[in-house]
Amino acid sequence: MALRRSSRLSAVLPLKPTIQAPQPSNGITKARKPSTKEKKKKTQTITNITSHPQSVPESDDASDKPNPTTTAPPLNPVSNNNSTTPSTSTNYWDSPATTATTSNTTPTSNSRPQTPPPLNRPVEPHRTNATLLTPHGSSLVTYPPGTADISPSKSGLPRPTATTGTLLEQAIAHLIATDARLEPLIKAHHCALFSPEGLAEKIDPFRSLVGTIIGQQVSGAAARSIREKFVALLFGLNHAGKSRAEDYFPTPEEIVKCDIATLRTAGLSQRKAEYIQGLAEKFASGELSARMLLNASDEDLLEKLTAVRGLGRWSVEMFACFTLKRTDVFSTGDLGVQRGCAAFLGKDVSKLKAKGGKFKYMSENDMLELAAKFSPYRTLFMWYMWRVEEVDVSVMTG
Repeated sequence: MALRRSSRLSAVLPLKPTIQAPQPSNGITKARKPSTKEKKKKTQTITNITSHPQSVPESDDASDKPNPTTTAPPLNPVSNNNSTTPSTSTNYWDSPATTATTSNTTPTSNSRPQTPPPLNRPVEPHRTNATLLTPHGSSLVTYPPGTADISPSKSGLPRPTATTGTLLEQAIAHLIATDARLEPLIKAHHCALFSPEGLAEKIDPFRSLVGTIIGQQVSGAAARSIREKFVALLFGLNHAGKSRAEDYFPTPEEIVKCDIATLRTAGLSQRKAEYIQGLAEKFASGELSARMLLNASDEDLLEKLTAVRGLGRWSVEMFACFTLKRTDVFSTGDLGVQRGCAAFLGKDVSKLKAKGGKFKYMSENDMLELAAKFSPYRTLFMWYMWRVEEVDVSVMTG
C-alpha cells in the first residue's frame, strides 16, 4: 500500500507562493503579485486537496473489503528499466512524509497495520535466491540494490534474468511449455518455496546445516527433540541467567568452545557431535560463510560442502534446494524423485518397487535426460515429481 500511497502523493503538485514573470531584457527578475482570478483559483485548489482524503489514505487497511473503484497494485511490481535503483539505506516500507494538509477523519478501531509485501529484487537461476542471515544476524542477498545494472565483468555475477516477483511465474511457464502434461499438477499444487513470500524469508544457513546433520537417520519428532535440547544446552552454557530469545541459535564460536562429551548430552551421537563441531569450526574460521554460499557456483557449492564430514551429496542438494533456493538442482539419488519420474512417464511403480539397487525405479541417465529439458528450473520440476508421489518434503528442510 505504501507504493500506491506514494504514487498518489506524487500526483499532487506542490503549490508555489509566487508566479515568476517573464525575464525582462535587463536580466533582472521581478515577481508580480497574483491577480484576483489567480487567488481564487489557488484557494479552490487547496479546498480540493483538503476535501478529498482518498489522495492520502487514512490507513493501509481501513477495511477488509476491496474498493471497487480502485485496482490494487501487484504485491511485487516489477520495476521497469527506467526506474531509479534505490540506495541500500532506503526503508522501502516507510510511509511517505506527512503533508501539511491532513484529513480530520479518525481511523476506525478495526484498522491494523499491514505486513508489507516482500521486496522485489533481482534473482538468477544459478545463484542463491534466498535472503541469508549470517550467524551474527546480518542479512545478505546475492543481488543487493544497484547491482542488477552493473555489467557481469565488474560484478562477477551473471546478469539477473528475473525478479523475486516473476521467478515462479517464469519457471512455471517454462515447465508447461516444455511438457504440457505438467499443467494439471502445477495447478493443483502451489510451490510456495519459490513464491515472492518464500523468497523473502530470511534463512540462517548455518542453523539449517546443523539441523540437517541432527535430522539424519532419525524421525522428524526425534530430530525436533534433539534440536531443542541442543539449543537449550548451548544457551545455558553461554548465557546463564539470561532470558532466551525465541529465535536464539548458538553461533559457530559457541559450539566450537563446547567439547564433544558435553554436546552428546543433548542426545547427539558421537559422530553427529563431531560433525556439528567440525562444521562450526569451518564457519568460525571463515572457510565457510553466508557470503560464500551466496556467490558460489552450483559446482563449487557441491564441492565445498561435501568436503565437510557429515554432509553427503543428497544433503547438499536438499540444502541448495530448500535453504538456498537455487532453481536448477536435481537429485537423482532421491527415491521420491525416482518414483515420481517413473510414474510421470507412465511406469508401474508398484512393480518396480520389488527391484533391487539404488536406481530401481529409473536409471540415473534416464532421469538426467528427462530433467535436462526443464533446465534452468529443474528444482521446480523435482518439486513437482515429489508431488506426483505425495512425498513429505518437510523433513528435508533442515
